[in-house]
Amino acid sequence: MEITKIESQRNPSRVNIYIDGEFSFGLMAEIQYKYDLTEGMKIDREYIEKVLLEEEQAKAKNQALRYLGYRQRSEKEIRDKLNKSEFSEDIIENTISYLKEYNLVDDLEFAKSFAKDKINLNDFGPQRIRHELYRKGISNEIIEKVLEEGKDDEYNRALALGKKKLPSYKNDDRNAKYRKLGGYLQRKGYSYYCVSKVLRELVK
Repeated sequence: MEITKIESQRNPSRVNIYIDGEFSFGLMAEIQYKYDLTEGMKIDREYIEKVLLEEEQAKAKNQALRYLGYRQRSEKEIRDKLNKSEFSEDIIENTISYLKEYNLVDDLEFAKSFAKDKINLNDFGPQRIRHELYRKGISNEIIEKVLEEGKDDEYNRALALGKKKLPSYKNDDRNAKYRKLGGYLQRKGYSYYCVSKVLRELVK
């Protein structure tokens, strides 16, 4: 087989490769240069498969990098994204290894940042954060490590949130206030012990 023509696509970063006078495949220009593909070059099926595998790997890396461009992601989120695009397991593993090598994916740092945001922006308690992190594929070891760091502040955060929310129940009797505020704090992810302590403090 012989490469008989290489032409640029409308996208200048890609080219079309023709073999034996017929269109064969599209390719990133950087892959063409890497494998030194030129018109008149003799090529076999094995070499073509090697080039196309490199193209597929580059696509997976680029997709992962674009995905990370919006916000930090967990390893599971990236795997799920690449699986959805039907990349092979080998391609996905290579992509994850590449991202880890350049510290672009780190579940511990992701979990710390996620927990901080959920505390500051959403007033979430540890139980809610634990559930959200678990859904994102974070290991129990990392989850416990992250939650341990903010453990001492749970009661104070819950108390502040309770004080902020309590006025909205001003027309309710004591039992209704107790029930509504308790339910609110539990849904936010605060522990039963912590919620009970806050209710004893605020609902007289």
